Amino acid sequence: MIGDAIARGEIAVIGLGRSGTAAARLLAREGGRVYASDAGGGAAVAQAAAALRADGIDADAGRHDLARIRGAALVIASPGVPPSAEPLGAAREAGVRVVGELEVALHALRGVPYIAITGTNGKSTVTALVAHLLTALGHRAVAAGNIGRALSDVALSAERPAWIALEVSSFQLHDTPSLRPAVGVLTNLSPDHLDRYATIDDYYADKALLYRNAGPASRWVLNADDDAALRLARGAAGERWMFSRRDASAAAHFDAALDALVLFDERFVARGSLPLLGWHNVENVLAAALAVSVADAAHRTPNARAALAVGAATFGGLPHRLEVVAESHGVRWINDSKATNVSSARVAIEAMDRPTIVLLGGKHKGEPYTSLIDPLVAHAKLVIAYGAAESIVAADLEGRVPIERGGSSFEDVMQRARAAASPGDAVLLAPACSSFDMFTNYEARGDAFRRLAREGA
Repeated sequence: MIGDAIARGEIAVIGLGRSGTAAARLLAREGGRVYASDAGGGAAVAQAAAALRADGIDADAGRHDLARIRGAALVIASPGVPPSAEPLGAAREAGVRVVGELEVALHALRGVPYIAITGTNGKSTVTALVAHLLTALGHRAVAAGNIGRALSDVALSAERPAWIALEVSSFQLHDTPSLRPAVGVLTNLSPDHLDRYATIDDYYADKALLYRNAGPASRWVLNADDDAALRLARGAAGERWMFSRRDASAAAHFDAALDALVLFDERFVARGSLPLLGWHNVENVLAAALAVSVADAAHRTPNARAALAVGAATFGGLPHRLEVVAESHGVRWINDSKATNVSSARVAIEAMDRPTIVLLGGKHKGEPYTSLIDPLVAHAKLVIAYGAAESIVAADLEGRVPIERGGSSFEDVMQRARAAASPGDAVLLAPACSSFDMFTNYEARGDAFRRLAREGA
């Protein structure tokens, strides 16, 4: 598809973030004539457009040339551009096909095997774990996609990786018709992105596109404890491998008697040797180790298994995911800014082992917060509701858990948390919301939490 479009005419790239600019450069390197544009008027967009123009790529900041987009041979959408965006609508009305940045990168990286990871929660950690475990086996492996590094940036590198751990969001699955991983992993499913999808079924339908090119040689790693994930994979051709916290028949599972993770009926690694907090991270290690093991027969030898066990015990986790950022006056400060939906916030709250002040808020994503009541009753000393979702959070939780409203700024939120915390407590940022009311992204929110936590140390 990409090669044909390059031969037919100009390709339009919509969005000048990391993925869009990398895709534009990659298309130009592949011999394409490229027009890139972004309606944003900020300094970052202007700088990205100027840098592309300096490389000989035509780029607009603050506008889209819709006539040019309608006449394109193909349109490439960056992951953050919603399907309702005007330039994508113009392309579809003109009969121009729209695909995502991953499609460009996979074309350039054809022949390089990859493990694709999707799901509602845990996918970034599993992706990073997969790359870490592949590296422990001696491969040159990279993590890319929704985890942060654009896959097109990997394709632009001088040296090709031997393996790719590829995190794929529902938005990226929607726009990547050629996706055909060596192994596909579905971590779990729960409602999310209801600010972008009309229904949960629409969201799940995009997740199901992981299986659109399934064949007899496909390998799928599935969560045996998640009925929704199992239903989604029903009917997909290929081999199925299960991981589970509870089912001893799963290829990768947790054995309570051994207090250890088991892989193919043999003890793999002790739970106590994992440096990651929470039961969900036991599941993440099981999923990653199983995916790497079934990706290649060479990954299942005794020596490979030993290397994987060392890799699992040396993975320190990712920033903004149950990251302990400070210990001050007996109070532990934990940054889980990546908990941008209710189900991921619940996982974080359930991982707490001390009385916890929980910071909930941000931009509301359409989910009720009532499902957090039980874990908050069990683990929370206080909830501080803040941001654009403050009143919704408070309405859902008031009368069921101790709750305060956070004030007009994130600094106010942190001051209230510090005043409420006593020695032996924890303060947990698990917002259950996106960051866009106060911050540009969840990383900026987590960075602010880390900085303010440490300033008070």
